[in-house]
Amino acid sequence: MNTISLRNVNKSYVDFQLDNISFDLPKGYIMGFVGENGAGKTTTINAMINIVKRDSGDVSILGKNVDEHEQYIKKHIGYVSGEAFYPKKKIKDVTRVYKRFYDNWDDEVYQSYLAKFKLNPNKKIEELSKGMSMKYLLTLALSHHAKLLILDEPTTGLDPVARDQLLEVFQTLVEEEEISIFYSTHITSDLEKCADYIVFIKEGKIIENCSKDDLIDNYRLVNGSKEKLVTIKDQLVSYKTTSFGFNGLIETKKVVKEEGIRYAKPSIDDIIIYFSNKGVSK
Repeated sequence: MNTISLRNVNKSYVDFQLDNISFDLPKGYIMGFVGENGAGKTTTINAMINIVKRDSGDVSILGKNVDEHEQYIKKHIGYVSGEAFYPKKKIKDVTRVYKRFYDNWDDEVYQSYLAKFKLNPNKKIEELSKGMSMKYLLTLALSHHAKLLILDEPTTGLDPVARDQLLEVFQTLVEEEEISIFYSTHITSDLEKCADYIVFIKEGKIIENCSKDDLIDNYRLVNGSKEKLVTIKDQLVSYKTTSFGFNGLIETKKVVKEEGIRYAKPSIDDIIIYFSNKGVSK
């Protein structure tokens, strides 16, 4: 079963349009949702969970149509962004309000995550580090047995150690609890550690929708002399010239072994950067 299915989702604004967004997240996997700022990541999430009204298209979450079963779906998903709420309030006071919205709230699970994450219920939200604040938001989501976590830039501002600890938590949740995770972020190095699938969006359109390994395998970094660039530039996604020659990105299927041209595996960041430079080669 797919935890999330989007089919031809469209949403138009004066200066931006989501254009036929379609993808599936299978149950029990982590999907990374990537793209530069303004590409449409947050708009897609908002359209997906009915925060904004779609112009057209269908969305199914947990096997149910989001328009017909919105209340059920929202009781079984956890939405976590990089920002905590009610900073002046104590953890226990925020929880007291939050839990009222969920019939399936589980105090035993809540207490277990407080202990696991070493969260003091008497601390104010503003007294928590960014990493601890994120762990508290996850605790809230998991304490009502969320089957899907939607994470919108959750690790922004965290130091590398805190980010790595959270990634371990995400992987454990998927492996042991069979929770699905939809993870929107611009910190793509996190996704290289934990994601199973990648959806890459640019200017409101899906550029790639595949497994993480396939995404990396679909492209190669390429470099060579300026003389070699003349023979290959029409095959490149985009490129940049340097004093020594050029660096670029090419689809793996277009790779031709030629003396003086070198290839290497790209990172997810490399792929996003070269696609953002498409049409503006230097």
